[in-house]
Amino acid sequence: MRKFLIVFMLLLLSSTCKAKLSSTFYDKECPNGLATIRNAIRTAVSRERRMAASLIRLHFHDCFVQGCDASVLLEDGERNALQNKGSARGYEVIDSAKAQVEKICPGVVSCADILAVAARDASVAVGGPSWTVKLGRRDSTTASSSLAEQELPRFTDSLDSLVSRFANKGLSARDMVALSGSHTLGQAQCSSFRGRIYNNGSDIDVGFASTRKRRCPATSGQPGDSNLAPLDLVTPNSFDNNYFKNLLQKKGPLQSDQVLFSGGSTDSIVSEYGRSSATFKSDFASAMIKMGNIGPLIGSSGQIRRICSAVN
Repeated sequence: MRKFLIVFMLLLLSSTCKAKLSSTFYDKECPNGLATIRNAIRTAVSRERRMAASLIRLHFHDCFVQGCDASVLLEDGERNALQNKGSARGYEVIDSAKAQVEKICPGVVSCADILAVAARDASVAVGGPSWTVKLGRRDSTTASSSLAEQELPRFTDSLDSLVSRFANKGLSARDMVALSGSHTLGQAQCSSFRGRIYNNGSDIDVGFASTRKRRCPATSGQPGDSNLAPLDLVTPNSFDNNYFKNLLQKKGPLQSDQVLFSGGSTDSIVSEYGRSSATFKSDFASAMIKMGNIGPLIGSSGQIRRICSAVN
């Protein structure tokens, strides 16, 4: 009986170890998988620099709803949420990377892991930090638009609301500020910052607001609603700390950006990142690792989708 218990415990321990995320998860079953993903991401970003921001955002929006399970990639569900519809991008890049990986290792590498690796590789491609991505996530079989609308941050969120949303995912206020720094890349639609530039508030630089108004009409329903503006006017295609320098000058693109530096609890963090790009990049990498560990499906949970946009 004792021998049986020892064997049982060893088997249980082995099973538990295998069910943990690991940076070497695919070393034996798909040794060229990560290089294949990296090449696909490099190609996409070299074709369009903005894609780096889109891929980082896609991973973030995936992890905040049901955990990092590639649910955001399913055609019906989270894609239709208010925070994703018409603005989430990069699906075709992930699909392409998945197709290339499937050719060399069919049914092995999950879409959730490809998303996590793609975010890291996108950061590196535009001068941002690298980090070790732990692997072994599996893909969900469900996605919920209503849950996404409930869980994902909004551009109108207050500082308290943002801190609360991130805390609910096990992320600190410092993590939240660091992750917001990804807005050093990419662009936003007029409809997302119209209220901020036309409300004549004391938390926005007058010249900055005037510049943004040139391509953003005051009323909704106009052809310019979808006009794009860089989130960082200074270096919109480089991963640096100018985003935080902009906040210090009241030039935050979105309301949810400027609240990070508005006399509240995160002012000191923004100031610190504004002074030190190295500190920001280091903290960003650490926060991305923590975010990538939110609620993954492991072991026998979920599945390995053959096509990222549909369940098997």
